[in-house]
Amino acid sequence: MLPEDVRILALMLPETVAGAHRGNPDFRVGGRVFATLWVEEARVVLRLAPADQAELCEAEPDLFTPLDGAWGRRGWTNLDLDLCEEEPLRTALLAAWRTTAPAVLRAAYA
Repeated sequence: MLPEDVRILALMLPETVAGAHRGNPDFRVGGRVFATLWVEEARVVLRLAPADQAELCEAEPDLFTPLDGAWGRRGWTNLDLDLCEEEPLRTALLAAWRTTAPAVLRAAYA
């Protein structure tokens, strides 16, 4: 997948807006970041629930890896875009959106 694919798919999610975090494009819902795109490194960092992180890392260990340290223990996860197909990217972005979106918004799009 390409960085532009991440942008297109992320912005398809309800009430998602593009922003920037430490000079990198990011995607937010309810004012909170759920994905940060590291264009030069061809990766996206996703805010996942720990259970979703464990599931994705186990299912696709070549694609998904937790960040080091406390960030990783809280669910922040790297996704390698060079090896990724569209379906795992869609799944991961939706999981990150659901983790981050306010409960009222999640309920409206359940």
